[in-house]
Amino acid sequence: MKTTRRDFLKNASIVSLGFLGLHRMIETQAWAASTVGYGPLQPDPQGILSLPKGFSYRVIFKQGTPMTDGFLSPELPDGMAAFAGGKDQVILIRNHEISPGSDKGPYGQDPQLLKKIDRRKVYDFGSGLTPSAGGTTTLVYNEKTGQVETSYLSLTGTNRNCAGGMTPWNSWITCEENTNRADGTMEKDHGFNFEVPASTKISLTDPVPLKDMGRFNHEAVAVDPSTSIVYQTEDRPDGLIYRYVPRVPQQLHKGGKLQVLALKAQNSFDTRNWPDLTTPKMTQNQPMEVSWLDIDKVLSPEDDLRYRGFDKGAARFARGEGMWYGKGEIFFACTNGGAISSGQIFRYLPSPYEGTSREKEAPGKLELFLETQDTNILKSCDNLTVSPWGDLVICEDDPHPFLVGITPQGQCYKLGENVGFPSELAGGVFSPSGQTYFVNIQGAGLTLAITGPWKKA
Repeated sequence: MKTTRRDFLKNASIVSLGFLGLHRMIETQAWAASTVGYGPLQPDPQGILSLPKGFSYRVIFKQGTPMTDGFLSPELPDGMAAFAGGKDQVILIRNHEISPGSDKGPYGQDPQLLKKIDRRKVYDFGSGLTPSAGGTTTLVYNEKTGQVETSYLSLTGTNRNCAGGMTPWNSWITCEENTNRADGTMEKDHGFNFEVPASTKISLTDPVPLKDMGRFNHEAVAVDPSTSIVYQTEDRPDGLIYRYVPRVPQQLHKGGKLQVLALKAQNSFDTRNWPDLTTPKMTQNQPMEVSWLDIDKVLSPEDDLRYRGFDKGAARFARGEGMWYGKGEIFFACTNGGAISSGQIFRYLPSPYEGTSREKEAPGKLELFLETQDTNILKSCDNLTVSPWGDLVICEDDPHPFLVGITPQGQCYKLGENVGFPSELAGGVFSPSGQTYFVNIQGAGLTLAITGPWKKA
């Protein structure tokens, strides 16, 4: 079953309603574990993930597990997306944040399985000695039986595939968080995005880099279904927010224009709010008009896109991470932004003329939506998604991470606690049915499916 634009919008449409009360939370930073959410977390007898009463998890895949296509499930699963498959099926595409030389990639330790792949299907063969082992795997999961029916390598030969974003046309944009250059052993430059179709059939994607989207330390993307414009985060302490306007809607590989976000208010070009900065601080709940500045030489052999963006007046952000499209709005996280460097969440409201010549008549607006003041409430916000009933669900990037929910009334609650491994939680995403929340424990190489008495949309 193909995910339609209607499905994409339906899953996103609750965001506007779900965040009407978030401003109150920003003002009070109220801790509400006992009054909202699903109640206190219960100790996990398996010692992996503590959840509220009535919830349970299933480990559906582990690193090193042989997949249906004969390759091994790689280590370090990160960002994910979930698409509708056949009856009761979820197509789950997982990133793997692996660097070259890993002995826990899809090919095995030698790597003896590399010879099974047509070299043309490997983006960077590494001269056959140090092949890039990052990429994506696809799991076809049956929600009724709780079993993975098919598993396969869907993109290979890339580096450090961290996050990405799903498209309304049934594909996943996977992002390289790496800017290595070809150096004799490494055959290709890295720092690109790649598109992977969602499919229940075993198929290794042709590794075509979307070069016009820019070469930089990519993290995540979000696609506006009404325009096909792709918004992008950059995981740097002084990163930018980018916008890619494709020439042909839904066909990103046919090229387009890359732009960087700037704030129109004078001297308001730094959003990080770190106490040692002399620039004016960005205030919560005060939307600011933005402009989008063209940037050239997007292949950036010197990895200097952000520096050239600063020179043009682009705004700085503190480690842009997870990004999600809502109904006419984009949310994204900055992991170590804010006065105590524990995280910020921003909201971008596109112009009604976004990406057109009339955009100046009604510019888009950026708002500092949340800046955490208490690490007991939220810290190191990373991957984020929106639940079918309107709560934002955040994965923390921390050695002792939680899953944190934010209700429509703007109150925080703990949804899960990693008690088994000193590793970040990553890739949290709900199935199209809303019955299952999938999440990775990255360092352990585990993918979990969580079920329970979820609220209804």
